[in-house]
Amino acid sequence: MNKVNIGLIGAGRIGKMHAEHLAFRVPEANLVAVADVFPEAAQQCAAKCRVPAAFSDYRRILDDPDVDAVVICSSTDTHAQIIEEAAAAGKHIFCEKPIDFDLARIDRALAAVERAGVKLQIGFNRRFDPSFKRARDLVAAGKVGEPHIVRITSRDPGPPPISYIKVSGGIFLDMTIHDFDMARYLIGDEVAEIFAVGAVLVDPEIGKAGDIDTAVITLRYQGGAIGTIDNSRKAVYGYDQRVEVFGSEGAVVVSNNKRDSAVLSDAQGVHGALPLFFFVERYTEAYIAEMQAFVECIQQDKAPPVTGMDGRVPVVMGYAAKKSYEENRPVKLSEID
Repeated sequence: MNKVNIGLIGAGRIGKMHAEHLAFRVPEANLVAVADVFPEAAQQCAAKCRVPAAFSDYRRILDDPDVDAVVICSSTDTHAQIIEEAAAAGKHIFCEKPIDFDLARIDRALAAVERAGVKLQIGFNRRFDPSFKRARDLVAAGKVGEPHIVRITSRDPGPPPISYIKVSGGIFLDMTIHDFDMARYLIGDEVAEIFAVGAVLVDPEIGKAGDIDTAVITLRYQGGAIGTIDNSRKAVYGYDQRVEVFGSEGAVVVSNNKRDSAVLSDAQGVHGALPLFFFVERYTEAYIAEMQAFVECIQQDKAPPVTGMDGRVPVVMGYAAKKSYEENRPVKLSEID
């Protein structure tokens, strides 16, 4: 089976990470070009990953008939446009989340993909984490019975720069969007209603930028289950990523990943390693696995494991959470649509 020729668009932090995985850790991928609006970024990424071509204009990649697929890691405001252009060029597409902040632009992009008959996979990498996938598989196999409660904790080790906060779309569309996807993924059910509360407890500058840094969101599922998500922009002990699904016949819990599992007990207390520091370290396996899945869906002509609609729904949930927080009331997702 031939390797899949891939062009990468956007050589920032996440783009460089994907480039390294595609170049060195996904055997069936062939990274042939990198593009970034900053030429030096594209050139440096290409040199590090032994990629033959580096461009400042991503359209050079779309115009290349030998490129089978693109991986979009550029800024969010460019995602929908590049998806449309890539689809028109007949390229399969992997796009980092979110597709866009505007639902109408998301719908146009998804329609373009449908017309072109190409594949689109959205970058919700946590679905590919071995522990989270195991939890989802156990739930799907009925091992916890009927799901009653879903609990998701997601706390960053520190807030991003204020300059990023201002263009992030807010905590619900930037940070919690991963948790909204996990909420659907873990029990295979859709959320009907959201109630969100939040505060500025980490950095007053985040409040001045029009956002919050601490939130608790309650979810009511269509099937009757109840969920909670808690977020903080600053956990002093590291990247806090935990889930639990409690059901009529039991519960499955996923705890934090640490650099090691050794525990020292002495006269002063019981001591262990802190959680891995941030998302690149915590989800390395997941990032590689999602790229492997993207390549396989092209080679084997399968549906992508994370579809365009999977990318759209968490954006709707983000707007529902934002509306709930602003109006201090439960908000049905149908109000957003």
